[in-house]
Amino acid sequence: MKRRVQRKRKPGSAGSRRVTARDVANSLGLSTMTVSRALNGRPNVDDDTRTLVFKTARQLGYSPNDIAKSLALNKTNTIGVVVPEISHSFFPEAIRGIEEATYEAGYHLILTHSAEIALRERDAIQTLESKRVDGVLISTAQDVTDTRVYEQMIQVGVPVVFFDRCIRGLGATCVSIDDEESSHMITEHLLSHGYTRIGHLAGPQKISVGRERLDGFRRALEEHQVPLFPDLIIECGFHESGGYAAMSRLLDLPPGERPQAVVAVNDPAAFGAMKAVADRGLTIPDDIAIVGFSDDIRAPLMAVPLTTVRQPAYDLGKLAAEKLLTAIGGHQTAPEELVVKTELIVRASCGCGKNGQIRMTGGLQ
Repeated sequence: MKRRVQRKRKPGSAGSRRVTARDVANSLGLSTMTVSRALNGRPNVDDDTRTLVFKTARQLGYSPNDIAKSLALNKTNTIGVVVPEISHSFFPEAIRGIEEATYEAGYHLILTHSAEIALRERDAIQTLESKRVDGVLISTAQDVTDTRVYEQMIQVGVPVVFFDRCIRGLGATCVSIDDEESSHMITEHLLSHGYTRIGHLAGPQKISVGRERLDGFRRALEEHQVPLFPDLIIECGFHESGGYAAMSRLLDLPPGERPQAVVAVNDPAAFGAMKAVADRGLTIPDDIAIVGFSDDIRAPLMAVPLTTVRQPAYDLGKLAAEKLLTAIGGHQTAPEELVVKTELIVRASCGCGKNGQIRMTGGLQ
């Protein structure tokens, strides 16, 4: 009878168990404590031994146990990010800024997506807490009304920074643009070119972005003594489908009651509105002017390039991440309200400045 011989797998080879510090120690004839000290940069290990330990660890395929290390240090070097959606180019660009700051500081990101649903956002935050992230960056979902999940994080000492869509008054730093002033700026631009019957495709009024952009629109009309027509203000959400539906309602009005121009809460809503206009056989800006907000990457590529407010998403994300890293390091003394400057980019859709871009600035820095 032939005897079956079981070959030993090398530590670190495919299918083997994970190589531990004890395996490295056994291979070298050293104590596990000595090897652990060497691998973690602790004192009381001479240079020759440390070099030998690292060389052997690499040969065996050793990788550090981050979970055990995080439990010992009470730190995971991970940051949670919660965004409401990723189809709009603003958030991918903001995430790029976040990643730039965190990578340079030696942190990794855990990215979650709420899909504009408050319950899903709450679950994402609780999952991030269970993974013991060192801090959380949040841009809230459009239907958030209950702030307890944020309050609980802050109360137990988890650093939190809101960006773009903020919940104020909770004791957390907020990094955003001046939504009201920027909306005022683009509305005033239409008013300065003679439009007097202007509609607004508004964002959800449950969150600050929607409210403040509507407030800026109203303030511009009031300051120029131009009447505000309530029938021309329709809440549409942040997506193209909502912009299309809201614009269709405005176009259902008798021709004399339709707006001459429309301010959309963001570019995706403006894109939907532009499609609705085209589907009715009308033209932009001759029949109706449309402006957006955010300067989506598609804005200059539309059949009629879109006038919009440019949000510096990368800079905003990077600044938010830097503020969170400061808080994680224990250096922040009080929550801050930080406002990043915006630009008005004038293209053909507003019926003014067709032969080139005109730039104005809004907000603070």
